[in-house]
Amino acid sequence: MKNRWDDDALKAFLATLPPEVDPHHGALVYVSRLMGQEPTLVLHGGGNTSVKYRGADRWGRERAVLRVKASGCDLEKSGPEGYVAVDAEALAHIASQKEWADEQLPVLLRDHLLHHEEATPSIEALLHTLIPATWILHSHADAILGLTNQANGAERVRHHLGEEVLILPYHRPGFTLAREAARLFGENPAAKGMVLLHHGLITWGENPQEAFARTLELVNRAEKALPSLPPRNPQAASNAISWYIEQAPRLRGAVCPPSLNPDRPFRPMVLEPLLEGPLPGLAPLPQLKEELVSPPLTTDHLIRTKPLPMWLENPEELATALSDYQTGYHAYQERHSSRRLPGALLQDSLPRVLLIKDVGAVCVGRDAREAGIVRDITHQTLSIKQRVSKAGWSYRGLDEEHLFDMEHLPMQQAKKGTVEPPLAGHIALVTGAAGAIGAGICRSLLQAGAHVGAADIDPKRLDSLLEELVSFGKDRLIGLPMDCTDPEAVNQAFDTLITTWGGLDLLILNAGSAHVSTLEEMDPEAFRRLERINLEGTLFPLKRAAQLFRQQGIGGDVVLISTKNVFAPGAGFGAYSATKAGAHQLARIASLELAPLGVRVNMVAPDAVFSDGTRRSGLWDTVGPDRMKARGLDEKGLEDYYRLRNLLKSKVTADHVANAVLFFATRATPTTGATIPVDGGLPDATPR
Repeated sequence: MKNRWDDDALKAFLATLPPEVDPHHGALVYVSRLMGQEPTLVLHGGGNTSVKYRGADRWGRERAVLRVKASGCDLEKSGPEGYVAVDAEALAHIASQKEWADEQLPVLLRDHLLHHEEATPSIEALLHTLIPATWILHSHADAILGLTNQANGAERVRHHLGEEVLILPYHRPGFTLAREAARLFGENPAAKGMVLLHHGLITWGENPQEAFARTLELVNRAEKALPSLPPRNPQAASNAISWYIEQAPRLRGAVCPPSLNPDRPFRPMVLEPLLEGPLPGLAPLPQLKEELVSPPLTTDHLIRTKPLPMWLENPEELATALSDYQTGYHAYQERHSSRRLPGALLQDSLPRVLLIKDVGAVCVGRDAREAGIVRDITHQTLSIKQRVSKAGWSYRGLDEEHLFDMEHLPMQQAKKGTVEPPLAGHIALVTGAAGAIGAGICRSLLQAGAHVGAADIDPKRLDSLLEELVSFGKDRLIGLPMDCTDPEAVNQAFDTLITTWGGLDLLILNAGSAHVSTLEEMDPEAFRRLERINLEGTLFPLKRAAQLFRQQGIGGDVVLISTKNVFAPGAGFGAYSATKAGAHQLARIASLELAPLGVRVNMVAPDAVFSDGTRRSGLWDTVGPDRMKARGLDEKGLEDYYRLRNLLKSKVTADHVANAVLFFATRATPTTGATIPVDGGLPDATPR
């Protein structure tokens, strides 16, 4: 690992910061980002850093300041706001007076913030306080953990890192760990760093460059002790992807925990596969299962991964493997129930990591971001465990009472958050996504927390839609080039959705096309074109979605964007009205056929949606010129005509249509087979 410290880059970075940011504070952000950019040092909020200096509190009084990472802050991405100021002298004095319970730590830390609007300090803040070094860097370096997570871990560390490194037995983060680390430092002030067994590495220095250089020096020594792995087998990875597309919906359904909501019995989860990369799948190793079904590298990962992954030899044994895992997890919770702290939440009994022999790993999260975190952790965990095995050593994680304590530590659990948007974890596919109505639906679904596969036949319009919506995050939005009249293209789009997130919860059938012609003058080929788009373009995605819903076994929703023309067709609009009526009828039949699977199918019937912002409706681009000519109106006049003809005199927008979709998607009522008109009130179009 190369040292990327750059004095000029630090100066340039400090120059970009507001004047109220102390140079010590700015340098802490800089060195923390250097650490965060090395995934073998820290991952997704792991690790913590600090600096001590003289600074002012909110009243301008000089204090001994500990500037330390906030709880859950990401070292790679956070700016100055991710590092909070604590009254170091007061905190150290109080911490030394008596024994404190670890559950009191969050209150004690917040009580001594110098700026009370700042975030809660890291759970390790007390450790940074009591070790008197100026700059302290704490990492969860993979290679260090590879040395420590063994029965004779202390001996391995001493042999490979040398006498200048202190070794501290495992203690849960909190008062005891902080005091023991401070004691050990006090006895050996000339040491370069300290290894916390089963936890990580601490280094220090009089300046951030020195502390960072020591981190890299010690980690590089540990890296040399572990053999590298061979490159992956591309063919094995390809075979694994094919297996995953076939099996992922079943796996997803199996790991979605029950909810307390009878209208939505399961909490949807997102899957992230680990089927390629530097690992050769899960290469055959001696005692493979025993080596890999073991605790994580560090307890910091527990809130993401749980204590153990689930092992699956054969997909046909999924139900048995899952039952065994849940039985074991319940027993583990029962064995240690007396250790649970006040405010700690019991976790569901389902796995977050599935290890599948000869395939790879499947990682589970409440959304794509969390599943991606689990994937990154799993990738590096498996790599280190395999490297340890290749070295001829035996991996050994923490005893389970320590695992339970950290998994159920309220301050750790709080990092995941508890408030979720209504469609968190839901996976949606929207056809015709790049049109006006489709864009509005995609935007509303993303705002509600859903993961959206935006499918459209027009690649340019689809790209522009993705650019519009990218602010919602790339992890919850993908573009799916798809001709909904081509079964193969439909299957490819669904396969992409599966490989990206694991399955489907919500299908929005919005793709459609229009044609203006009397029946007398109808071109048969034009009629057949609309038949393919409006009817077959509904059937093919609906068919594949029904198969996925059956595989998953957790229910789902389908919403067809119908039209007022189903109930009140217009002259000269026969091809559109007839084919949309056919699609509407397919949806009604689907509501009958899919109800036993817990799938609800409903329809939304809009009228006269001309655009969504600058995104024009393709349907009205087709129909509008004829309508304007027939009525002697310009474009604005035509919009006014349709607005004034409804009872409410309302302009109907894509957002209105999206709101109706959300009504069904959020299951506000136990409804299926129903139609919501979104037309401002057209008596002739009222569903009968």
